[in-house]
Amino acid sequence: ADNLSDALKKLKITTTDSTADSLEGCLDCLLQALAQNNTETSEKIQKSGVLQVFASLLMPQSSCTAKVANIIAEVARNEFMRNPCVDAGLIPPLVQLLNCKDQEVLLQTGRALGNICYDSHEGRNAVDHAGGAHIVVDHIRSLCNKTDPASEKLLTVFCGMLMNYSNENDTLQSQLINMGVIPTLVKLLGIHCQNAALTEMCLVAFGNLAELESSKEQFAYTNIAEELVKLFKKQIEHDKKEMIFEVLAPLAENDVIKLQLVEAGLVECLLEIVQKTVDSDKEDDVAELKTASDLMVLLLLGDESMQKLFEGGKGSVFQRVLSWIPSNSHQLQLAGALAIANFARNDGNCIHMVDNGIVQKLMDLLDRHVEDGNVTVQHAALSALRNLAIPVVNKAKMLSAGVAEAVLKFLRSEMPPVQFKLLGTLRMLIDAQAEAAEQLGKNAKLVERLVEWCEAKDHAGVMGESNRLLSALIRHSKSKDVIRTIVQSGGIKHLVTMATSEHVIMQNEALVALALIAALELATAEKDLENAQLVQILHRLLSDDRSAPEIKYNSMVLICALIGSEPLQKEVQSMAFLEVVSKLRSHENKTVAQQASLTEQRLAVES
Repeated sequence: ADNLSDALKKLKITTTDSTADSLEGCLDCLLQALAQNNTETSEKIQKSGVLQVFASLLMPQSSCTAKVANIIAEVARNEFMRNPCVDAGLIPPLVQLLNCKDQEVLLQTGRALGNICYDSHEGRNAVDHAGGAHIVVDHIRSLCNKTDPASEKLLTVFCGMLMNYSNENDTLQSQLINMGVIPTLVKLLGIHCQNAALTEMCLVAFGNLAELESSKEQFAYTNIAEELVKLFKKQIEHDKKEMIFEVLAPLAENDVIKLQLVEAGLVECLLEIVQKTVDSDKEDDVAELKTASDLMVLLLLGDESMQKLFEGGKGSVFQRVLSWIPSNSHQLQLAGALAIANFARNDGNCIHMVDNGIVQKLMDLLDRHVEDGNVTVQHAALSALRNLAIPVVNKAKMLSAGVAEAVLKFLRSEMPPVQFKLLGTLRMLIDAQAEAAEQLGKNAKLVERLVEWCEAKDHAGVMGESNRLLSALIRHSKSKDVIRTIVQSGGIKHLVTMATSEHVIMQNEALVALALIAALELATAEKDLENAQLVQILHRLLSDDRSAPEIKYNSMVLICALIGSEPLQKEVQSMAFLEVVSKLRSHENKTVAQQASLTEQRLAVES
C-alpha cells in the first residue's frame, strides 16, 4: 500500500521531471496493485487525481505508453471509473494512439477504449466524437487475412471494442453498418473459424447488429448463412450453439437469408438436434429443442424457403415435421402444428395435405388438448386447420371428416387467442357450404357463445370474428331456422352495429345478412331491428359521401325489404329517405344509380 501511495505521489509531482526508469517503476507498481485488488486500487487512483496525468503520458513515441493504456484498461473494468476516464480527457489521446504501428500499444489501447465504452453512454459518445470507430474498422479490414497469433489477438480486442461501442445503441450500430463492417466481419468469421475467442466476438457483434433491418439487407449479400451453418455443425457445447442461435433467429426473419440458410443445410442440423434432445429432460436439451424447433418454424415463414422444404409434399423435412404432431413433447406438437400452418399458405399445398390425411392428425392432437388445455398447442392446431380450410375443395372434405365438431369442443375456452382461431376456422369451413352453415347456425349453444363474444370489447379480434361468423351463418345458410336462433339469442343488435364497422368488408357482410333477415323473417326480427335503430343507421350510410358503392347499394336493398314492416316503414317515411336516394340516381357507379331508381319507385309507392 505504501508503495502504491509513493508511486501515485511520484506520478503526480510531474511527469516531466521523472526519468523514464522511475516512471516505468511507478507504472509497474500500479499494475501490480491493480492485479491484486482492482477495485480498491482504482478508487485510490481516482482520488489521487492521477487520471488527468495519464492524458499527458499517452504519447506515441514514449516507451511507457502501452503500460499507461494497460492501466486505463484495467481501471475501466470498474463501472464507477468509466465516466472519470472520459472526464479526465483520456479518449482523444487514446484514439490518436490507434494510428500508431506498435502492436502492444494498439492492443492495450483497444482494450482501454473497449472497457470505457462498456455500458457507458458517455464513453461511447466520446469515442464516437473522436472518430475511434472508423480507425478500428480500418484496422480490422487490414488485419482480416492475417492468421498469426498476435494479429488474431488484436482482431479479437478490436471486435470486442466495436461490440461494446455499439451495444444496444441503434445510432452507433447504423453507423457501423454504413461503414460496411458487416461483410468484413463475415469474412473474418470464415478465415478465423478455428479461433474460438475471435469467433465468439464476431458472433456477439452479429447479434448486436442483426436486430436492425438495414443490417439484414447487408447480411443477405454475404455468405453469412454458409459460415454460420458451418460453424454450427462443429459445435458440441450448448452455450456455443446458443450463441449461434441468437444470431440466426433475427437473421432468419429476412426472406432472402431464410432461403440461404435452408440451402446451406441448417434444416438438417435442426432436425438432428430435435432427434437428439426430444426424449431428454435435461434443462439444456429442453432449451435446445425449443430453439431448434422454433427456428424451423421461422424458416417456413418465407414463401420460397417453405416451398423448397415442402417439395410437393414429398420432402423429407415435411415428413419429419408431420411426425412431430403425434409426439409426446408439447414443444414438438406446437412446432409441428405451426409448421403445418406455414406449409398451408398456398392452395396447392393445402389440397395435397388434406388429401394425405393431415386433418385427422391435427384433430387427434386437438383431442389430446381438450382437457389438458395447452393453449399454445390448441392455438397452433386451430391455425393449421383454418389455413387448410381456405381452398374451396377442402371445405366439404374437412366438414365430413368432423372438423367442425372437433373445433366446437373448444367453445368453452376462455383464452382469446384460441377463441379467435376457433371462430376463423368455422368461418372458413362454412363459406359457401349451406348445409354446414345451417347445422351450425341452429346450434343454440354456439350462437349464444357468439353473441357473448360479440361484446368482448377487450379483444377486438374475437369481437370482429364473432360478428363475421354470425353474419356468415345467415349468408351461407339462407335459413329461417338459423335466423330465428340468432334472433332468440339476441344477435340482431350486433349485426346492426357491425354495419357501422370501419372495415368495408364487415359492413357489407352485415348488410347482406340483414337483407336476408328482412327478406326471410322480418316479422320475427322486426322488434330487434327497430330497437337497434337500423333505419337511422341506413340513413347515415346513404347520406355519407365516404360510404363505398357496395355499402350504398346494399343499404338501399335493405330499405326496400324493411318497408314490408309497418313500424319500420313508418320510420323510413319519417326520415326523408326519398331525398337522399334521389341524389344517388346520378351516382357514378351504374349499379348504385340503378338501385337508387328502383328504391325511389318503391318509396314513392309506399308513401
